[in-house]
Amino acid sequence: MSEIPTDFCIVGAGPAGLTLALLLLRSGARVTVLERSRSLEREYRGEILQPGGQSLLHDLGVLDGARARGCYEHDRFLLEENDRILINGDYRKLPGPFNCLLSIPQQHILQELLEQCRTHTKFKYLEATKCSTLITDSAGQVRGAIGRGPAGDQVVHAHCVIGADGRYSKVRRLAGVEYDRMEAFDQDVLWFKLPTDSNLPHDVRIFRAGGNPALAYASYPGNIQIGWTLPHKSYQQQAALGLDHIKAQLCNALPEQADRIQAEITSFKDLSLLDVFSGTAREWAKPGLLLIGDSAHTHGPIGAQGINVAIQDAVAAHPVLLASLRAGNASTDFLNRFATPRRHDIHRMMKIQAMQGKTMLSTGTISSMIRPRMAKLVSHTRLYHTVLNQLAFGNQTIRIRHELFEPGQQTPQ
Repeated sequence: MSEIPTDFCIVGAGPAGLTLALLLLRSGARVTVLERSRSLEREYRGEILQPGGQSLLHDLGVLDGARARGCYEHDRFLLEENDRILINGDYRKLPGPFNCLLSIPQQHILQELLEQCRTHTKFKYLEATKCSTLITDSAGQVRGAIGRGPAGDQVVHAHCVIGADGRYSKVRRLAGVEYDRMEAFDQDVLWFKLPTDSNLPHDVRIFRAGGNPALAYASYPGNIQIGWTLPHKSYQQQAALGLDHIKAQLCNALPEQADRIQAEITSFKDLSLLDVFSGTAREWAKPGLLLIGDSAHTHGPIGAQGINVAIQDAVAAHPVLLASLRAGNASTDFLNRFATPRRHDIHRMMKIQAMQGKTMLSTGTISSMIRPRMAKLVSHTRLYHTVLNQLAFGNQTIRIRHELFEPGQQTPQ
């Protein structure tokens, strides 16, 4: 067993955790990250980065390196029904320079963040290390965490522990924080990728061509990422009828991809079922502990907000955590300087996503009759443009606090 003194112990090396790590390192803090996976070479679902997230990563000096590893720009978000465009969210009409939806493997962002973190001598990265215990003092304040990995137990003593370990957060469970799960809509999503040798699409689409709605966009390198919706908790019944039955349903929903579906989907291993839900932890802050990203709030895939809000969480938490360290105060009240205003942003985004889910994925005769009329009406209102800007940029007052960085750590602009 070894002991590691640090200022901040971050559990989870996702977009929220590594963005926060880099911000704190540039501000002179000691940071230790615990990551349960052995490497970044794993499957990720979230790939669409909204303009707001692109802007923050650019200001942090990360975006160009991540993009150089491979990505695709998408011009529009489209809602289609039987080849008829109901909603055309044209991102190119938004203020530049980041006026696109960026399809970028999450791994490319994480690799760039991790490489930049590793240039700092005050950074420790413990991969293949699971957080097994939160260390607390006699007053119940979190004082660190124990990570269990290849080198045995690592006892990390910290001013504050940050749970950034995803929707099924172990840190959240260890802290005894209750979580309110909300079904985003009564659909599940079956994810799969199809290689293509034709021109890749430049739009993110949710469409109905027959059967249940589907989501599709170009995914680097040379794939089309597809999410096929089906009634909530119905997949096991569908799968019990066999792979050919599932493929027939997919071909009905995606006739333009039918040949590739037949050729490329050869086993159930080629398919991944996403448990779609949203939810929030009842507490984001406890003495010595802060939850950010999916650990604090979980989002469904509609609206492509997962990576965006995670990065914004990290940027918003950075000045609060740095002030907490300098004041020697990691109380709940102090940490809530981040959590309380940020909850307002997240609540607003969840309401938008719930509205999107009902509008885009509802089924039935009445919905099919009403949807085109409502979409046409809404797309010409000021509300529609307000919602599009909110989805694209989030809270635009959240910015990189360069003035908190140590001399020589400012990102060239």
